[in-house]
Amino acid sequence: MLDEECLRPGTVTDETFLEKLNQICATHQHFESRMSKCSRFLNDTSLPHSCFRIQHYAGKVLYQVEGFVDKNNDLLYRDLSQAMWKAGHALIKSLFPEGNPAKINLKRPPTAGSQFKASVATLMKNLQTKNPNYIRCIKPNDKKAAHIFNEALVCHQIRYLGLLENVRVRRAGYAFRQAYEPCLERYKMLCKQTWPHWKGPARAGVEVLFNELEIPMEEYSFGRSKIFIRNPRTLFKLEDLRKQRLEDLATLIQKIYRGWKCRTHFLLMRKSQIVIAAWYRRYAQQKRYQQIKSSALVIQSYIRGWKARTILRELKHQKRCEEAATTIAAYWHGTQARRELSRLKEEARNKHAIAVIWAYWLGSKARRELKHLKEEARRKHAVAVIWAYWLGLKVRREYRKFFRANAGKKIYEFTIQRIVQKYFLEMKNKMPSLSPIDKNWPSRPYLFLDSTHKELKRIFHLWRCKKYRDQFTDQQKLIYEEKLEASELFKDKKALYPSSVGQPFQGAYLEINKNPKYKKLKDAIEEKIIIAEVVNKINRANGKSTSRIFLLTNNNLLLADQKSGQIKSEVPLVDVTKVSMSSQNDGFFAIHLREGSEAASKGDFLFSSDHLIEMATKLYRTTLSQTKQKLNIEISDEFLVQFRQDKVCVKFIQGNQKNGSVPTCKRKNNRLLEVAVP
Repeated sequence: MLDEECLRPGTVTDETFLEKLNQICATHQHFESRMSKCSRFLNDTSLPHSCFRIQHYAGKVLYQVEGFVDKNNDLLYRDLSQAMWKAGHALIKSLFPEGNPAKINLKRPPTAGSQFKASVATLMKNLQTKNPNYIRCIKPNDKKAAHIFNEALVCHQIRYLGLLENVRVRRAGYAFRQAYEPCLERYKMLCKQTWPHWKGPARAGVEVLFNELEIPMEEYSFGRSKIFIRNPRTLFKLEDLRKQRLEDLATLIQKIYRGWKCRTHFLLMRKSQIVIAAWYRRYAQQKRYQQIKSSALVIQSYIRGWKARTILRELKHQKRCEEAATTIAAYWHGTQARRELSRLKEEARNKHAIAVIWAYWLGSKARRELKHLKEEARRKHAVAVIWAYWLGLKVRREYRKFFRANAGKKIYEFTIQRIVQKYFLEMKNKMPSLSPIDKNWPSRPYLFLDSTHKELKRIFHLWRCKKYRDQFTDQQKLIYEEKLEASELFKDKKALYPSSVGQPFQGAYLEINKNPKYKKLKDAIEEKIIIAEVVNKINRANGKSTSRIFLLTNNNLLLADQKSGQIKSEVPLVDVTKVSMSSQNDGFFAIHLREGSEAASKGDFLFSSDHLIEMATKLYRTTLSQTKQKLNIEISDEFLVQFRQDKVCVKFIQGNQKNGSVPTCKRKNNRLLEVAVP
């Protein structure tokens, strides 16, 4: 009726469905409704107007019609089923088989009532093919709660389920009945005659089985097709015997299986042993054959060698005899030749000895003559020197009266003056170039001019440096002042300093005024920008780096996002207390902030830059000009930084880098941050 009401044209509601029930089922004795024509239900307040009641075998059930039509018409549109069937997930696809395009059905989908009816019909058809066993379930209470037992409700269920009549019937008759074939099949292992196969009728097999088990005749009875057992204890005894017998059979099966398995393993091992023995005997015979063959070859080689050595020995003896005759003849001829040579050499030595003796005599004679001539020449020279000294003494004695007493001092001063004049004239022609880096300087001509020579070199160097400085513009002077300041701060302290000497300090590396990307950042800053550089800001938590724009003005230090140009942090220069860095060749540096300041809420900053020397120098000069105090520059391989409430040690170590020569930073624990420098 619900399906007919749903398919009826016109307005269909739950009230029209209830009216149809009242029209068709009003006279039925098990149907109750206040809207029906039966007057005995008109004043029944326990039955609402939108409900009807049906008296089932177990009791009365109240049904409320609200939502019957909608629930019965709860259909799933075809396009939704097709969309869900096309999903990539296998489970969702299996839940909507009606969405398969290959199985499109243009008929109206079944309603919920027809689906329930078809499901019940399928269940009944399945139950009819089975052997039913009825289980009575008794509800202890209507609240579905534990530990509550309603005696009246339980007694009512026992009465309408007919349990008392069933118990009485079972007590008066046989409690258990079963066909002969299943009974014999279940208990045939309890008797040797029926196990494992009984070849006669099933009834005869059951009789033999029960006689073998010695069950009293009054406990059972035979029917045409079934065996009837009166007492359940007999059935329980059969089940216990069957359970014990099954255990014995399982043990027997295990024993037979283990025996078969062990015998199979033994046969396999025996077969393997035979194969291994055969292969080993083959291998042993092959090895013995190879040994015999090798021994035969060795013996043959020794015999051949002995024969060859014997023949060689005979040939060598013959050859030595022939060579001995030749050698003896050669020695004889050699002896004759050496005797002749010795005679000739003796004659030559005699002639040479005479020539040498004559030469030595001539040389001795010449040396005596030379010595005599030298002695005579020395005597003549001594006479000339003595005569010259005598003439000089006479002249000095003659002209001494014409000289003043301080003539020696005047002559000394005149000589010194002439020497200095000559020194300066020579220096004029030997002056080096005007380049301040030219270290050439003329050598010192006289020892007493050493201090003058050094002082003149110093004065000349200062003069040409002044001449070189006079050519600078104001901007160049500022750059060289910063370079000089960097030299005083980092020379012989920071390993990165020598590589920064040849690099000019530019300051504005980003050209914020020309780049339209940073127009918003330029508008937000009203002061003059001293440094505009991209640095890597080290994360305080994990040591990873993030790109930030580092801006230094006359009064503030700012950090901005590289992509958007938004200002992230602003630190007044008066809050900067110290700058820390390592002595190694890296670009890491830390900016320490004054405790209690607003900028120090998250802690100190840790950066990495390619222009560390320039940034530290400009920050030092700017802080000095604004605060009139020198900024502390700490250079150490270990220093402390403040991260929120914790003090963290930054330690620089030497390490092999996977990414080339780029230093890496890693947070080890809450108190240590390591920087690996290549």
